[in-house]
Amino acid sequence: MKNQKTILLVDDDSDYLFQIKFQLERFGYKVISADGQKEAEVLLQTIKPDLAIFDLMMENEDSGFILCYKMKRRYPDVPIILATAVSAETGFSFGINSEEERKWIKADLYLEKGVRPEQLQMEIAKLLKV
Repeated sequence: MKNQKTILLVDDDSDYLFQIKFQLERFGYKVISADGQKEAEVLLQTIKPDLAIFDLMMENEDSGFILCYKMKRRYPDVPIILATAVSAETGFSFGINSEEERKWIKADLYLEKGVRPEQLQMEIAKLLKV
């Protein structure tokens, strides 16, 4: 596909990574995946994805936040989805509904893991404006 969009998918759960990569490719996206923060940081030195989906807790409890920060610093125009099960795992919940929350989280959208494929496709399309 000539205008195929590239998504960077980063998660340390290999099963989740496989499932979401499969869904995204089914939707017509090119997917570059990484199994953690360190691998993603290396990839970001050489690629600029059209969109990124990061897990929150990987090598560190804040790996997703760190990736969001580094990605926005390098590519401020690339939308980021933070997809996590942190609320289910820890009981801690947050959002990115206010300007103040977006200022420190640096993601464009927060999704709880377990999102239906159709909803994920719709949210990606909105962020990519396709």
